[in-house]
Amino acid sequence: MELDGLINLYKPVGLTSARALDRVRRLTGQRKSGHAGTLDPAAEGVLLILLGRSTKCTERLMELPKIYLTTLRLDVTSDGFDSEGELRPVTVDRPPSREEVEAALRAFVGTIEQVPPARSAVKVGGQPAYKRARRGEALELRPRPARIDRITLRAYSWPLLEIEIVCGRGTYVRAIARDLGIALGTGGCLSRLVRTAIGPYTAADAWSLERLSEAADVRSAVVAVDRLG
Repeated sequence: MELDGLINLYKPVGLTSARALDRVRRLTGQRKSGHAGTLDPAAEGVLLILLGRSTKCTERLMELPKIYLTTLRLDVTSDGFDSEGELRPVTVDRPPSREEVEAALRAFVGTIEQVPPARSAVKVGGQPAYKRARRGEALELRPRPARIDRITLRAYSWPLLEIEIVCGRGTYVRAIARDLGIALGTGGCLSRLVRTAIGPYTAADAWSLERLSEAADVRSAVVAVDRLG
């Protein structure tokens, strides 16, 4: 069955983007496929799977704005700045006020310089940084530009805060957690990360792997990129 188009997939926590793509390949029988924008295993949400000739649209789709909803902990940190690493408590004499948190978040809006986390897919000497980090190598990653269109503080009750981020490609939300903690004099670690949208493709409209596997015809999940993208 030759398919051409896009599946808006909801990637669950615990699955790599590559494994999610493999699952879709088996369900659709479509070997020519790819995804537009990696999600970490600990993250969940919208993952765009491209099939057939639509794989040529990967770069265009990766330029679409992305929306993330994330919960951060300010009383701990970890090597990867998320819950996958070993959590280390951080002593904070005075928790920041809501006003101080909002002021710190405003400094991230615009085009900023971001140092990617060591546990990331950025290439260092031809190898992904995360592979070298796992071998215990000390890495010095260079800052990279990132575009943050909007950051909204949705909720705050020490030590947890929930923020919504609208950003461009190549933005590391884990780096925002790290840098926010530095700005506030606290810890900074993701406890949950959900990609709720890529352009017009939203989590509300996404297909779970379970729903896709139970579909009478997987073609019902495929949309034309030119029509919606």
